[in-house]
Amino acid sequence: MVNKKFIALILGAVLILGILIFLGVKKSGSVTTSPNRATARVLINQARQLEDKGNLYDAKLIFQKLVNDYPESSEVLAWQKKAEDLNIKLLFSDAITPKAVIYEIKPGDTLNKIAHQYKTTTELIQKSNKISATLIVPGRKIKVWNAPFNILVDKSQNVLFLKSDEDIVKTYIVSTGKNNCTPVGTFKITNKLPNPTWFKAGAVVPAESPQNVLGTRWMGFDLAGYGIHGTTEPKELGKQVTQGCVRLNNADVEELYSIIPVGTEVTIVD
Repeated sequence: MVNKKFIALILGAVLILGILIFLGVKKSGSVTTSPNRATARVLINQARQLEDKGNLYDAKLIFQKLVNDYPESSEVLAWQKKAEDLNIKLLFSDAITPKAVIYEIKPGDTLNKIAHQYKTTTELIQKSNKISATLIVPGRKIKVWNAPFNILVDKSQNVLFLKSDEDIVKTYIVSTGKNNCTPVGTFKITNKLPNPTWFKAGAVVPAESPQNVLGTRWMGFDLAGYGIHGTTEPKELGKQVTQGCVRLNNADVEELYSIIPVGTEVTIVD
C-alpha cells in the first residue's frame, strides 16, 4: 500500500513538473515574439514620422528593414509595397540618394544631352526637378539619376520587377503570352514610342482607337515584334493572354516609360 502511494506521488510530481515546463515554454515563446512586434511597431512609427518630415530615403530604408527582419509577418507585403511607393516618390523628387548626383547645367546643355550622358531619360530629369519645359538655364543645379535600371519579367507569376542593380525599385502586375509564348532570354529596349500606332496584320490601328491593344506606350525589344506596352484590357492583367508581348496597365506603363532609357536590359524567365 505504501509503495502504491509512493508511486502515485512520484507520478503526480512528474505530471506537475511536465505542466510547469509546458507553461514555461509557452511563456518563453510569448516573451520572445512580443518584443519583435513592439519593435516593428516602433520602426513603423519612426518611418511615418520621417516621411511626414520629407525624409523619404530613410523612411524607405526602415520599411525595407522591416521586410528583411520580419519576412514571416502578415504585414510584409504591405511593408514591401510601402517601400516601393517611396522608391517611386524618391525617383520623382529632388531628394538626393546614393544613386543620384547633382549636376550643374552648362551653356549649350540640353535635357537630351544630359540624359544621354547619364544614361537616363529626359522625363525622369524633368519629374525629379519639376522642369516643365525643355528650356533649361545654365548654372542651375539639378538632380540626375546615375545608376542603371534593369527589368526582370517572371512569366510564372506574371510580374515585372523594375530593378536598380539588385535592388527592387517596384513590382508591376503584367500579362504575358498565352500558351507561354512570351520568349525567354535577355533582351534590350531599342525603341520607345508614346501613343503608338498598332500595325496589325492587314490593318493600321491609330493610337486613339479603342481597338489599339498597345495602349499608351511602347518599349520595343531587340527581337522584332516583341516589347512592353500598355493595354486596353486591364482586367486581363495577371494572366497569359497576349500574343507574346508584356502588357501593363496604362498608368504603370507610362510610369515605367518615364524611368527606363533605351538600352535597358530586360530578362524574361519562365
